[in-house]
Amino acid sequence: MEFFSELEGIIETADPVRKRARFDAFYRQWQARNVRGDDGFAAKCFESPSYAALCEVVSPKAVPKRKNPASAEGQAVLLHAIAHIEYSAIDLALDHCYRFTGMPEAYYDDWLAVAEDEFRHFAMLHGMLDDLGFRYGDFPVHDALFEAAQRTPTLIERMAIVPRYFEAGGLDATPQILKRFEAIKNDAFVTRIVSVLQTILREEVDHVRKGDRWFAYACEREGVGKSVFFEIVERHYPGSYPRQRALNVEARKAAGFACEELERMAGENVCR
Repeated sequence: MEFFSELEGIIETADPVRKRARFDAFYRQWQARNVRGDDGFAAKCFESPSYAALCEVVSPKAVPKRKNPASAEGQAVLLHAIAHIEYSAIDLALDHCYRFTGMPEAYYDDWLAVAEDEFRHFAMLHGMLDDLGFRYGDFPVHDALFEAAQRTPTLIERMAIVPRYFEAGGLDATPQILKRFEAIKNDAFVTRIVSVLQTILREEVDHVRKGDRWFAYACEREGVGKSVFFEIVERHYPGSYPRQRALNVEARKAAGFACEELERMAGENVCR
């Protein structure tokens, strides 16, 4: 089995069940070190995300607004939005491996482990969607994370923008989502949603930490300091800092962010 060619096929597979089965077979071979590199391999630029075969892709402003979390439809819209993030994160983790050749073996170990986590997160969310009578593809989605991958062809940009910008933003957003369920926490299905979101939040800290590790590696390789992160973000997403949303300071610190970075992001002292 050839490493990069098989990853390309997995990324391009749309159906979540087939995608997972193909990944599982590949990952077993990788862990057994039965996968070989592709001589002369050149990564392709994907013209559209794999989920475009399943979902209507619209602008971020056109995605369904989140509704009352006590209603089945409101819960479905929320779960679908988060499931879409997790599906996108699967392809991103795989693309981290596919896009960047010649990296240390530990790099591929890290991002394939992340992909496995994202597959599991998606399955948990889709299981709850199914219980509500919905499935992935029932609501329109945006392609912001796919676009982020398109914008970041270098390792230092990719590690800055995907794990340290977008995924770290999820560490801030999830506690706010959990707060919306506090008034209905005695509902059994809501309890299940909260448990899954808490699991995802806890495991995403490790994903961002892996991104921080390889961002530091890229910075060292480029001979620059980690403060270049802010230059990269400003180039791709100007005006992002200081953030209007509260930072999840403890989660971000656990994921590798320094207090100096967090205070620059927040525009105030948040590391008292």
